[in-house]
Amino acid sequence: MSKILIIEDEAAIRRVLTKILSEENDSYQVEEAEDGVLGLEKIKNNDYDLVLCDIKMPKMDGVEVLQEAKKIKPEIPMVMISGHGDMETAIHTMRLGAFDYISKPPDLNRLLNTVRNALDKKQLVVENKILKKKVSKNYEMIGDSEAISHIKVMIEKVAETEARVLITGPNGTGKELVAHQLHEKSARSNFPLIEVNCAAIPSELIESELFGHVKGAFTSAVKDRAGKFEAADKGTIFLDEIGDMSLSAQAKVLRALQESMITRVGAEKDIKVDVRVVAATNKDLKTEIAEGRFREDLYHRLAVILIKVPPLNDRREDIPALISHFAEKIASEQGNTVKLFSPQAVTLLQEYDWTGNIRELRNVVERLIILGGSEISETDVKMFASK
Repeated sequence: MSKILIIEDEAAIRRVLTKILSEENDSYQVEEAEDGVLGLEKIKNNDYDLVLCDIKMPKMDGVEVLQEAKKIKPEIPMVMISGHGDMETAIHTMRLGAFDYISKPPDLNRLLNTVRNALDKKQLVVENKILKKKVSKNYEMIGDSEAISHIKVMIEKVAETEARVLITGPNGTGKELVAHQLHEKSARSNFPLIEVNCAAIPSELIESELFGHVKGAFTSAVKDRAGKFEAADKGTIFLDEIGDMSLSAQAKVLRALQESMITRVGAEKDIKVDVRVVAATNKDLKTEIAEGRFREDLYHRLAVILIKVPPLNDRREDIPALISHFAEKIASEQGNTVKLFSPQAVTLLQEYDWTGNIRELRNVVERLIILGGSEISETDVKMFASK
């Protein structure tokens, strides 16, 4: 059922709209409000899929209703109803966030098409939210240790700012989880998060990958191509393993940070970009600076906020929660029931030396689930989890 609210002070118009919508589709559940104050109250207390709202009304006009409704329930599409003299106002409401407007008396086809389009948009918003929750679940930070709790607090404080963040820590500790959390909790979350593994791209291609290139810039450049910085415009770019980036690429990244401008390889024209940069490394960048492999000025540009992700050996109290999380996740992926780990098995896993950190723990949990018994025992751990 699609719940639709009609806010209109003229009873005759309300009746006509209700009749048209009810007869058009049995799944339309239509409610009415005779003025803006009552309509806004209904919006506060109900979940509507669409609101049709008159512009000129006593007590509270449609523009005020629109502005207040967008503060309370920004996801609800609002279609404004305008009289002949209200066209300029109707167009103004579109700038304020209205989905569309229809004129009085309503044209049947225009009304029904607008309603269908608005409901389709609402459905897309709902589906996008569900998808984002699934994505967010994949990058959930598991654990309540003091170290992880500190990182979670840092993320909450930093995410809403535009500050650049440098994430440090050994391989396999979950630095990418921090980057995703920073993006998802930021004002840029509706725009892309573009990930670049600087260590996985050959040094001769890194500049083209980051900044794009024009046709003919090098032998295999058969057409113009946008780089990762352009793809991340208005969003976030995550430069993973930035300590492996060449010095020439570092210089161009520095310029992008200083001037918010990039230049495609082989081009002369500058391109303006609006990108938040989050970087990560498993290297000691101060040592890299001292040995001439990393630019000090770039380091200071990146390290406005430093977040250090600890190795798993320093947060062993999180291992039981991580085991449960991975067991549930693996069962879901494989379509099986969740296998439980005995307390003795968990204790033994807590005592292991996790040089590969969380990534290694997940691999061990998956191995135990595949090879172990119906409940993972201490014997299973000794047999299948040995180094």
